[in-house]
Amino acid sequence: MTLNEFVTVLEEKGLLVRIRNEADPKFEIPTIMKKMDGTPLLFENVKGHDMGVVANICSTRQLVALGLGVQEDEILKTLMTAIESPREPDVVEATGYVDRELDLGKLPILTYYPFDGGPYVASGIVIANDPEHGINASYHRGMALSNDRFVFRILQRDFNKYIERGLREFAFCIGNAIPVLLGAAISESTGVHELAIANALRTSHLIELDGHRVPQSEIIMIMEFTGEMHEEGPFLDLTETPDIVREQRVARVKKIFVRPDALFHGLLPGGLEHKILMGMPREPSIYREVSQVCDVKDVLVTPGGCSWLHGAVSIRKKAEGDGKRAIEAAFRGHKSMKHIFVVDEDIDIHKPEEIEWAMATRFQGDNDLITKQEKGSSLDPSSDLETRMTTKMGFDLTIPWGRNPDDFKRPELPLKLNLKDYLQGEK
Repeated sequence: MTLNEFVTVLEEKGLLVRIRNEADPKFEIPTIMKKMDGTPLLFENVKGHDMGVVANICSTRQLVALGLGVQEDEILKTLMTAIESPREPDVVEATGYVDRELDLGKLPILTYYPFDGGPYVASGIVIANDPEHGINASYHRGMALSNDRFVFRILQRDFNKYIERGLREFAFCIGNAIPVLLGAAISESTGVHELAIANALRTSHLIELDGHRVPQSEIIMIMEFTGEMHEEGPFLDLTETPDIVREQRVARVKKIFVRPDALFHGLLPGGLEHKILMGMPREPSIYREVSQVCDVKDVLVTPGGCSWLHGAVSIRKKAEGDGKRAIEAAFRGHKSMKHIFVVDEDIDIHKPEEIEWAMATRFQGDNDLITKQEKGSSLDPSSDLETRMTTKMGFDLTIPWGRNPDDFKRPELPLKLNLKDYLQGEK
């Protein structure tokens, strides 16, 4: 299912809102995206452009589940299975793509905030190929410098490794289906094929354009590095605070291929979609580590913690110390995490008030708190920005060992009732 096809499904289910009034890609569309965060949007009339903009398409777990064809409570299991058993995608014929004019100004690239360094593609996935390690798919924001050049934010990960090994040309794909959006966000060891993970999530064919095997994206650019460096940023990051300006690599657009009726995917920086795509793919690695030391029920990287710095784990506690062991394992599973909350299986970690209730009733700071000084995330503005050193804390919110569990649990309601029987005639 391509992005365009998914948009059709959203509309059929009454989940899509069409914005028919003219809207400017500079500030206006991003402002509406923020005000309607969590609601899929289609901007039909984009000022100065003949291409629509789609946004907020996977800004809730419900939308992700729909895109994967599973139930919400099956997402974690589905992700773990795909990571453990990736499936090489088939290559199908690339039909309908048009070789478009080399002019980035013709694309509705968004400018989100007045402090942005320039117009940004925030949803783009780089597809790079290495002779030894194979295809790598990863997110890299691109700031448009001119009609044919981007400066890319590139971290010290696989794409950077490929560049250091001599990679010069790559594809930059905008407007991808949900499985590809999730697969590209998963961080596994070098050589693990993210697009095979995407295909295991839900069938996601590849196509071949200009010698590159890529997803069936709405917009596909073939690019090459120029050897230049340029300032990149500022840009609002996952924490909803501006990232710093850095010298980064510049790439030139060689070709632009566009599907018929293509839609530009605008991803709101610091928005719910950004958080889902960053945080959700870390949940399997946390689950994997914690499951080695105790019985895990569920894992969540929480949106209130920027879907990066905070996590919650529910466990079936069977021995003294399980809560603390789960804390240490969770930090191993996601090294950027700053605070972790471990609760019993009766606590729904998708409800923040239940986690807070567990802290209020089951936690003692002198016994149930773990603190450590370690390197954390570069996204944490309160950490040491040079060394990344930060204070990490783990909260064991499980029922104290040796105490009667019934003393710490809320009672079930005494009767099972259907409220409709009591509210007949009420509006």
